Amino acid sequence: MSAVDFIEQNLHPDGSPACSIVNETAYDERAREALLDRAMGTTRRRKSSEKLRRGRLPSEGLAFVARDANGSVRGTVRLWDIQAGHDAAGKPVRALLLGPLAVDPALKGQGIGAALMQHATAEAGRLGHGAVILVGDPEYYERFGFSGKKTTGLAMPGPVERRRFLALELKPGHLDGAHGLLTPKGRRASHAMRVLPVSLRFSR
Repeated sequence: MSAVDFIEQNLHPDGSPACSIVNETAYDERAREALLDRAMGTTRRRKSSEKLRRGRLPSEGLAFVARDANGSVRGTVRLWDIQAGHDAAGKPVRALLLGPLAVDPALKGQGIGAALMQHATAEAGRLGHGAVILVGDPEYYERFGFSGKKTTGLAMPGPVERRRFLALELKPGHLDGAHGLLTPKGRRASHAMRVLPVSLRFSR
């Protein structure tokens, strides 16, 4: 199911939108960080994935928030440019790291996280990226096509529970033979972030 299909099937009975998925802007930083603290706690900054995000900007056009009717940030997801080791021929393998994905705890179970995931992976594919990697519960992410089959030769820059180290190929075979340590390849945080005007709507 595409993000648009998901959203269209979860509208209010009167058809009015309760939330929108839009590109994140610089003005969302404070609200996003507060949301992440509420949803994940301040210890999130010590996770292995953070080492791949620290000092970097998200991949261009791949940082999204869910806003309610008042414009408040109710969910967030970002994707980051990384190198997923090398392939069997020794060539660098470029990929995306997804995370954090978070939803306001008061609105969990209402489809916001799923809509963000559907939109983020669809946009990554549309922009020509080959694969998305994340660390998360397979019980949740398998529904979006993620599995641990293509991460067996890869390693995070820190401790990770192997069953939670997952990947989704957007181009079949993109991670074939990929092995080695994940390293950051994104834009430095000192560079300006380009914001693209896209919007999808869904209900709570």
